[in-house]
Amino acid sequence: MKNRTSENKPDKLFTSNTLSDVRPAGYAWFVEKFKLNVMPNWHISAISTSTIHKSTGSNGIITDIYPKSYLPEETAGGHLEFALKYDGVNLGYLSLIFNLEEQDDILGYIQQKPTGKYTRRIWFLFEFLTKIKLPISDITQGNYIHLLEPDQYYAVTPGERIQRCRIINNLAGNHKFCPIIRRSEKMKQMESEDFQMQCQNIITSYPSELLRRALSYLYNKETKSSFKIENISPDTSRAERFMGLLALAEHQDFCEKNLLVDLQNRTVDTRFANKDYRTDLNYVGQTVSYQEQIVHYICPAPEHLPDLMEGLLHSHQTMKNGNVPAIVHAAAIAYGFVFFHPFDDGNGRIHRFLIHNILAVQGFVPKGLMFPVSAVMLKNPSLYDSSLEAYSRNLMKLVDYSLDDMGQITVHNDVSCWYRYIDMTFQAESLYNFIKLTIETELVHELEFLASYDKIKKTVQEIIDMPDRLIDLFIRLCLQNNGTLSGKKRAAHFDFLTERELNLMEKAVRGESL
Repeated sequence: MKNRTSENKPDKLFTSNTLSDVRPAGYAWFVEKFKLNVMPNWHISAISTSTIHKSTGSNGIITDIYPKSYLPEETAGGHLEFALKYDGVNLGYLSLIFNLEEQDDILGYIQQKPTGKYTRRIWFLFEFLTKIKLPISDITQGNYIHLLEPDQYYAVTPGERIQRCRIINNLAGNHKFCPIIRRSEKMKQMESEDFQMQCQNIITSYPSELLRRALSYLYNKETKSSFKIENISPDTSRAERFMGLLALAEHQDFCEKNLLVDLQNRTVDTRFANKDYRTDLNYVGQTVSYQEQIVHYICPAPEHLPDLMEGLLHSHQTMKNGNVPAIVHAAAIAYGFVFFHPFDDGNGRIHRFLIHNILAVQGFVPKGLMFPVSAVMLKNPSLYDSSLEAYSRNLMKLVDYSLDDMGQITVHNDVSCWYRYIDMTFQAESLYNFIKLTIETELVHELEFLASYDKIKKTVQEIIDMPDRLIDLFIRLCLQNNGTLSGKKRAAHFDFLTERELNLMEKAVRGESL
């Protein structure tokens, strides 16, 4: 039996060089107090003895060392308030803290100033995450405040008014699953892009007949790319089934349990079709030698899957009805799905299919068009891998597991909160990048190629009146050989061509004037 290696230990929040100079604050205070193993938060806070504010950034994490004037009250309530103010809303951290901190300390803090902005947020989040109702009377007057600041997070609108603490709950999920996506600089850049107008301009730039043919071609390309990402060569039947599903993506919302099960059945080899979510503990690994495996990612335990998937589907409906941007919505649900790995096979393909489905359901993609996102992911494997590993690599640092000689894995600690409450800002940024590349390069390139192909075909037809099958073959063979037809291929298929006809046809393929 093999245990995880020591190199997977969580990173320290502060190095030994800084520990004597600063005092942790906010979430870092609780990490030190309870010796927590946690996923990295995007922001780490500390208080210095100096009067200077220092800020550094590395690997997407900002560390702020604030002057001593920022020092909060040395209580759970004081550091919770500081955390929400400077470190943001991290539901995973809060879930752990609320289960470890003395309830009376949380209660005493809330009772001191029950109408305070941050107090009410902590009050709501405590009851939301623990499902424990604190012995505090409801607030009967005063304004409602948003739980998530709309200028800092992607939140649902209008949100649910919670009279008890006069909070507008604008979270994109519930206690079973709730993604957090921040309005980072990258995401603010996304908001300035008018992708839908770009798509509309593309549609009006090409004849409708060419767009109809392009759609069929793009379905085929997306299917091949999605399978190829997983190094799978599907037979014709499986490929055609997947293309049929892509065609349905713009007409039906697939985010329902029975539809996802059916989707899995129609995507995988029939021998590996599931009737329900998986019942075994699954992991993604790599065999490096005889009886030696590297475990890259461990999926949620099967007993947690029903709740997690119910939460994921609830989150989908919440965002669908809550005016959340389509890219944010698609990232949260599609990446959440693949992180859960609810089936024994086909999870990656369904994950990429859900991107298409949600973008279509949200009206992001114009009718009659589809984005070959998988083709872009296939061409940029490091970017795609990083969108997955940004989560999985940090999670694996927390998982205490063992792997026996039969490849059966056992997890010895509880990391369930890190599956339930994920900061998916990086995944949303990644999907934004893929869609931008798809629209600006892949989609335009494919349409330009088809338009050019039609022009070449028409020119060849004017040189010699051949059947379409032979014209297509001639163009394909020339494109495979840098614009010329090899002597061997000419002898095998086109020995009837004169030298003049061959020369003119090759010029047409190369786009040269005749």
